[in-house]
Formats: sequence, C-alpha cells, structure tokens
Amino acid sequence: MFKEFREFIARGNVLDLAVAVIIGASFGKIITSLTDDIIMPVIGKIFGGLDFSSYFIVLGTVPAELTESTDYAALKKAGVSILGYGEFVTQAVNFIIIAFIIFQIVRAANRMSTKPVEAAPAPDPADVVLLREIRDELKKR
Repeated sequence: MFKEFREFIARGNVLDLAVAVIIGASFGKIITSLTDDIIMPVIGKIFGGLDFSSYFIVLGTVPAELTESTDYAALKKAGVSILGYGEFVTQAVNFIIIAFIIFQIVRAANRMSTKPVEAAPAPDPADVVLLREIRDELKKR
C-alpha cells in the first residue's frame, strides 16, 4: 500500500497540483494585500470614506455599550445583524482582479503552447511521380 501511495504522489499531476495550490495561496495573499492596501483605499477616498470595507447598514439592535460605536468589526463581534456591503464590494473587486490576472496567465500560456500549423507537404516533382508509375507498372508484370 505504501508503494502504491508513493507512486501516486510521484505522478506529475499530483505534484503539479500541490505546487499550484501553494502558489495560488501565496498569490491570493498578494492580491488581497493589493486590494486592501492599495486599490480599495483609493476607491474609498473617491467615494468619501477612508476605509471602504467598513461601509455597512445596521439591521438589528445595537447593545447599549456599543451605541456610539461605528466600528464594523466591533459591531460584528458583538453579534449585531449587519449588512456589510463594503466588505462585499472589497471581495468582489478582489475576485475580479484575481480572475483577470489568471485569464492573462492562461492566455499567455495558450499563445506560447500553440504550435504553428504545418503547411501541407509540397507535391512531388513530376519526374518522381513518373518514376513511381514506371515502378508500379514493372511490379505488375
């Protein structure tokens, strides 16, 4: 059983998948940082707020100790029912960035891996065709 497992792990597909998952997780962290630290503050500034991910609408009652709090994380931790549309927009932008970058990577890989279409072989010269016909006639006799 251990030998079969070792052979399974040694296959190229499993190793490729493991590498892809590790690189994907690291890539996801980079994109999250790009979104949270660079893009969303600019979008938040354009729309009048510094932290776009903290835009929310309170749907439930706020506990007495948090009535003056406008901190999204504190209200969420207290269990207040909140519609956090700012966080959703942040995650949607994050997804669009990741999807676009992956699209560009796949597009570039497809361009590099496509082989040019081979032209049809040139027709044989007339003398070669004639010699083949003579050969075939001699074989028949």
